[in-house]
Order: sequence, then C-alpha cells, then structure tokens
Amino acid sequence: MDRAELVELLSPEGLRLLDSIGEWDAKADVVKTVAALRKQGHAPGLVAAVLSQARLRAKGRAKFGEFASRMLFTEPGLEQATRLNVAALHAGRFARAGIAHVADLGCGIGGDALALAAIELEVTAADADEVTAAIAAYNLTPFPQATVLHARAEEVALGGIGGAWLDPARRVTSGGSTRRLADASDYSPPLDFAFGLSERLPVGVKLGPGTDRGVIPAGAEAQWVSVDGDVVELAVWLGALARPGVGRAALVIRGGAAHELTAPADSPDEPVGELGAYVYEPDGGVIRARLIGDLARSLDARMLSDGIAYLTGDRLVETPFARAFRVLERLPADERQLRRELASRGVGTLEIKKRGVDVDPAALRTRLKLSGGASATIILTREAGRHIALLVERAD
Repeated sequence: MDRAELVELLSPEGLRLLDSIGEWDAKADVVKTVAALRKQGHAPGLVAAVLSQARLRAKGRAKFGEFASRMLFTEPGLEQATRLNVAALHAGRFARAGIAHVADLGCGIGGDALALAAIELEVTAADADEVTAAIAAYNLTPFPQATVLHARAEEVALGGIGGAWLDPARRVTSGGSTRRLADASDYSPPLDFAFGLSERLPVGVKLGPGTDRGVIPAGAEAQWVSVDGDVVELAVWLGALARPGVGRAALVIRGGAAHELTAPADSPDEPVGELGAYVYEPDGGVIRARLIGDLARSLDARMLSDGIAYLTGDRLVETPFARAFRVLERLPADERQLRRELASRGVGTLEIKKRGVDVDPAALRTRLKLSGGASATIILTREAGRHIALLVERAD
C-alpha cells in the first residue's frame, strides 16, 4: 500500500465503503464485485484499496479475532504482527514489572501496542514507514493513552519511558514482493541497538523462532512461544523484564490455555533407551528452547535416538508439552515391505510423521499406492541410530 492509496482509504467515503463490504467471501466473484462498486461511482483505486483491506481483515481474524473487523492492515504488517493473545502476555509482563509507560519501537500495524494500551499502560509507538505508522495510529484510535510517531526507533526520545518493546523488521519489500532477511544484522532497527537499550531500561525484543541462538545476549531470558503447535516467536527479555533464574523458556499455548516450561539454561538430554509403549513428540517450542531433557525427566521417558526429538516411555503421562502416541506395532522400514503391510490392513489414508530420516512424506505416500477404507499413522525415525517404522495411534 502506498501513501495515495492510504489517503483514499482513510477518506470518509473509503471507510464507509469498507464497512459496507461486510465479511470477505473468498469464493465470491471478485470481478463482479469490482464491477458493481464501479457502477456505484467509486474510483478504481478506492475499490482496489477497499477490497484489499476486506481480504486482509478476514485474514487478520486468525491473529486478532473480532478486533480485525475494525482494523487496517498491510500484507507484511499482518504477517509480522503478534497474535493478540500472545501480545496480551507481553503486555502483562510489562505490567507485572511495574512499567507504566512503554515504547513500542518498530510497532508495525500496532498489535503489541493495542495489547499494552488495552490494560491501560501508556504507549509511545513508532514506525519508520509512514504508511505503517498511519495504519497503527488508526488502529490505536480508541486508546487516548497511545501515541504513534512516524520515526525510526533510534530517533524516539525515551525520557520518562519505563521500558521498551521492539519488533525489528525482518522482511524487506521491493517491487511488490516481500522477502525474509536471513542475517539478523540486517534487521531494522539493528539488534545491537535493540539489545543495547537494556543498558538504559528494561527491554523485550521479538525475533523469529529460528533466529541464531548466538545473538541472544548473556544473562537474557529467551522464551520461545508456540501457539497450537506452531512456534511463532522468540521473545528475548532483558533487565527487570527477565525472570530471575530463567534463561530458557518454552511457552506453549493450546486451545487458549498457556503452559510454560522453564530452566536456567539448555537442559541436557536423557540417555537413549529402548522403545517403550509410547512415543512422545515434543512441542516445537520445547525443541527450540532445548528443554527436551527436562521434559523427558518429567515424563519418566528417554531419548529414542541421539539428536532426534522423539521421546519414548513405558506409561502414558499427560502433558501440554508433547503429543503422545501409543505404539501398536513395528513395521518393516523397507519401503516395499511397508507397502505390503499397509495394503494388508486396507490403509487408504496415512499420516506420516518423521524425524531423522530423509523422506518426503508426500512422495512416499504416492509410492506406497495406498487403497482401502482404513486410516493409520506411522512414525519414521531412528532407534539408537537404526531406521524404524512404527504403527501408532494418538494417545492424547
């Protein structure tokens, strides 16, 4: 979205038209919709902007729920925006630390600033992109204690501000396409600036979950956040926002409930042991935080093979930090024998889970020539270094 498009969208006509569109119907005939709006006398640019926003609002429901219906978005802004339930947890941490005024530097479309303002914290939000800053200002209109600046993070005066939240831009848009920045040193603002602020005030920094762990400052709390099985971020907390004795944390949100596994540092793995009656697949947040060993000990489980994030145990222990599978049978790891075994069971629908083996599940599923009315789940992995195939069923 460019400045001219935003000006049209924010006009009284543009906002009325956007609200009149109603819920976006992905199956609707867009050409017919455009023709109808043009026939009503709306300019082509305005029609395009309004329909784009209607589509983004529908997409934004996954992160913002009902709030998306009154927000404005950009495509990259929505992609990088924090989910509202996660942003609420960020805001709660600032509140518990007694910080009443927070600078949201690199605020994007304002997702985290919304959560901060919603619990009545004063917010000074800033973004280097003029259009993005304007959209954040629109989204924060209901909160008089929120101020939005069009400014680079490094330019914001921090006098009187008690803490800062930074979400460095990790993508760059050029020629209508957006690409992810691979090198953390290219982020905006740079990580050196973001982490350096902790010498002046408590700081939280949002990064991608796959960020090189080597950039995490010594003494920081690194918290990987997973939502319904999807690892969505790495939050690095410094100063008063970091919890004493917590160097690594896996925050797992499932079905709206939050659970957390914490430790002072990476936990050592448990020794490898024999296959038990159950296989546990740790949540991605636990894997990223390298707390698999602590999870194994809480489950009275052991590693199935060195370097592979599958655990095995002899009894079922309920946990939010892993998916449990009951082992039904060992199957041949050889592909031709595996095909015969599945055919004999009439398996036509197959879920393939794998770790530690070089297999493309989609291609394998095709080669297995499945047919029949039964469904099944198999795990392809290694046991003490040897390839195995396990017929399993979900136990949780």
